[in-house]
Amino acid sequence: MWTARLGRGTAFLTIPIGDRTLYCYCDAPAAASPPPLYTLLSEYAEPVPELLDSLDAAGVHAGPVEEVELPTWSHGSVVLIGDAAHATSPNMAQGAAMALEDAIVLAASLAERASTTTALQHFEARRRPSTDWVLAQTHRRDRTRSLPPLVRNLVLRRAGQWIYRGNYRPFLADPESAGTSGPPRPP
Repeated sequence: MWTARLGRGTAFLTIPIGDRTLYCYCDAPAAASPPPLYTLLSEYAEPVPELLDSLDAAGVHAGPVEEVELPTWSHGSVVLIGDAAHATSPNMAQGAAMALEDAIVLAASLAERASTTTALQHFEARRRPSTDWVLAQTHRRDRTRSLPPLVRNLVLRRAGQWIYRGNYRPFLADPESAGTSGPPRPP
């Protein structure tokens, strides 16, 4: 079970990934020289200070969240898939899933089309609506997290579960019966 804690302009996410192993992710405003994690997360209550105390500095990576939006993913017989083609903010945790979907749809497109160039164009036409939808959702979630804390907390207390379920409901739909309200899923 993952847990997200929200502060003033920051988010701290924890995900158990194995025996006594925890993945931690911190989201903060971009800065030329970001403050140390202890300073950035000083307003957080336990278990955040304890987790920060236990971090191995060698295992900490800091950098801006970068997105990739390209006008086209292919050129001739070369194609980019996954994060190389459409990286988004990690707040929906869809990067690996979208890369796998890309692989499935790319394989089908190559099998269905006579030319590689046509197959790659077909692949992108099939995948772009889904990846664009995820990008739009991540932007919406980032804007919600960036609201002033009092407003954000009220919105999330009153509608957080509804928002969360609404964001992921399209992923649970049968691909054959999925409507246009969510991401088109590969066959």
